[in-house]
Amino acid sequence: MFDTMTITKAGGALCGALLVFLLGKWGAEELYHMGGGYGEDRAMGYAIEVADAPAEEEEEEVDLAAVLADGDAGRGERAFNKCAACHKLEDGANGVGPHLYAVVDREIGAVDGFNYSGALSEQDAEAWTPETLYAFLENPRGWAPGTSMAFAGLSRSGERADLIAYLETFGN
Repeated sequence: MFDTMTITKAGGALCGALLVFLLGKWGAEELYHMGGGYGEDRAMGYAIEVADAPAEEEEEEVDLAAVLADGDAGRGERAFNKCAACHKLEDGANGVGPHLYAVVDREIGAVDGFNYSGALSEQDAEAWTPETLYAFLENPRGWAPGTSMAFAGLSRSGERADLIAYLETFGN
């Protein structure tokens, strides 16, 4: 069946493959070694010198009255498309969120039949004034931590003003 020469060749091939595997592993570790163990002091390979960073610029104060006065209801209608998945504009027609009919200057958390998360009742504001809406629409979770509203907010100031101008056209 098998002669001794065939068995010797197979054993040699197996030993040779094992030797190549072990030497290859050792060679790779030597070539790609990334340093010693954790917790040892390390010397910096090179330092990048940086000039003193300029002081952070203060945020410009936004004249909120002027921004809100520039709000365009036509553009706000397009901005409302981001809200329409959860909110309705018809009086009493709640969706995932409360209806937004006559929301401007309405008391916060005052829609009958809607179960609010409680985060809104913890706020100092009592009504959805244009200023309050402006702050809320910028970052809902930052303004009312714990709110169940998953919307990230509107980052552009003009877009928030446009949306508020559009909402003012409903029931006010």
